[in-house]
Amino acid sequence: MTPSEIEQLLRSLDGEGVAFVIIGGAAAVLQGSAYITNDLDICYSRERDNLKKLAAALAPLHPLLRGAPRDVPFLLDAQPLRSGLNFTLQTDLGDLDLLGEVSGLGQYSAVVSFSEEVEIFGMRCRALTLEGLIKAKQAAGRPKDLRILPELEALLEIRKAQKKD
Repeated sequence: MTPSEIEQLLRSLDGEGVAFVIIGGAAAVLQGSAYITNDLDICYSRERDNLKKLAAALAPLHPLLRGAPRDVPFLLDAQPLRSGLNFTLQTDLGDLDLLGEVSGLGQYSAVVSFSEEVEIFGMRCRALTLEGLIKAKQAAGRPKDLRILPELEALLEIRKAQKKD
């Protein structure tokens, strides 16, 4: 996913007023990591109104379940979003992971408490803090998550040292 595609995807979400937090690799990059990511991961509010906004924001991007056979019928609207929790999607702009819950942090309301407002592409969005990323990566425990932990922890130590000065 190119920066331009990420921007378009974020503009679509922002334009509909979707309540979400950028998590995963994109959040790590926003926090100063050199990590390279090919998708966008977000944690979304599961409030009924937000599910409608999320479905409306994604509809023009033709979301499909990533890895599912093309003949499997799928329509992303509020009902499947309400019935499911986490979705790995392929859109016209690239891969998007929708998480209703983040390992080590919890659902959206808890994830928000580990996030901060950041500016990206001239928009104000919420993204996980370094502390939130570290906690989520430790809880996930996958090899790719564990590989990035030393960098995230070093970035956190640098920030703490800068605050002391």
